[in-house]
Formats: sequence, structure tokens, C-alpha cells
Amino acid sequence: MKRKIEIFTASCPVCEPVVALVKETACENCEITIHNLSEQCESKICVTKMEEYGVKRLPAVAVNGKLIDCCKNVGITKDDLVNAGIGVN
Repeated sequence: MKRKIEIFTASCPVCEPVVALVKETACENCEITIHNLSEQCESKICVTKMEEYGVKRLPAVAVNGKLIDCCKNVGITKDDLVNAGIGVN
């Protein structure tokens, strides 16, 4: 059974090692798709999938339509910023 692996990247120095690691780790039963969000594919499928999977930070990896645990994050909230002292006089 093929595993569908999707990598969400911005083609940056932080993302590229993750792309390489996934490619190096993948086997013949792995089908890899790279969604480069800095280029936003013509069909916008990359953005749609990013929203569907709940991607909040890059790089991120999904396997068979689900973000893997290490890629789950709630993202940055206004409370996080305020708690860090941003916007507080």
C-alpha cells in the first residue's frame, strides 16, 4: 500500500533539510508531493491542503492526509505576543 507523503515548504534554509530528510527516509511505497507555499501553485491546491490539514508552521509533513505529530502546532496567537511583551507599554 502506497503512503502519500506531502511536504509543506517555503523553500528556505530551514525547510530544505526536512525535504531532504523525508526523501532520504522514504521507501518505494512512498509517494512524495512537495507543496512550495512561497510559489503557491496555480490551482491553489497547496493552500487548500494547508488549511485542510491545519498547517500553522513550516516545514510540515503530512502522511496519508494527516499532519504527523511533530508538525502540529496551534500557531502564534495575539495572547502569545502580548505575553512576550509586544504591544505592552
